[in-house]
Amino acid sequence: MDTEKSIGSLQEQALKRKERLKAIRDRQLHGQEEKGEPENKKALLEETTQEKHRELKLRNYTPGDEELKQRQVPKAKPASVEDKVKDQLEAANPEPIIEEVDLANLAPRKPDWDLKRDVAKKLEKLERRTQRAIAELIRDRLRGNEEELADAVSSVGAGEGDSD
Repeated sequence: MDTEKSIGSLQEQALKRKERLKAIRDRQLHGQEEKGEPENKKALLEETTQEKHRELKLRNYTPGDEELKQRQVPKAKPASVEDKVKDQLEAANPEPIIEEVDLANLAPRKPDWDLKRDVAKKLEKLERRTQRAIAELIRDRLRGNEEELADAVSSVGAGEGDSD
């Protein structure tokens, strides 16, 4: 018997709870109208209470009735495939960045390229020194030749004066 009483009381409590929730909902709906809620909120509430009426749009069906033919959606014209393909092909062809190809850049480097790179500055200094040394040697020879020519000229000139 205790179980029957507890089940009956649970049902009564559930019914009371439902009535309270319904009363709260009613108060909220009526209270919002009295408090002056914005128009868009009122419109939303009215839409939920009333059934929405959707306009009939016929896309794939050709009706026989004249009244329904007015609701038929005009057929869409497909876009030209050739134009789309041309646009995609033009977008796919990138502009050439390098017009001339240097074969030296494409060839693999020799194993000693880094050694040559590191020694290049030192070789430039040595090349300048070598050129200076060669120029100095040439000047020395020319000076030596001038002295020899001067001696030869003086000896020839002295020899002519003695023979007279």
